Amino acid sequence: MRELVRTRDPVRLSFLLALLADAGIEAVVLDAHVSAVEAGIQGFPRRLAVAETDHVHARRVLAEAGETSSDG
Repeated sequence: MRELVRTRDPVRLSFLLALLADAGIEAVVLDAHVSAVEAGIQGFPRRLAVAETDHVHARRVLAEAGETSSDG
C-alpha cells in the first residue's frame, strides 16, 4: 500500500474515495478508527492509500480533480 493523502476532513476523504472508486481504483482509509480513541475531535489525520500498482493512476485522477496535496 502507498499513501496518497492525509486529511482531517471526513467530507474531503469521502470525496477522494468516490473519485478513486469511479476510476476503478480500490483505496483504503488508514487510521479511521483513531476517532474512537480521540473522542471524535478529529485531531489525527486519516490516511488514504492505494496499492502500489495503482499509485501513479490514482495520483493522476486526484490531480485532474485539483486534489494533489495533503492537509496533514
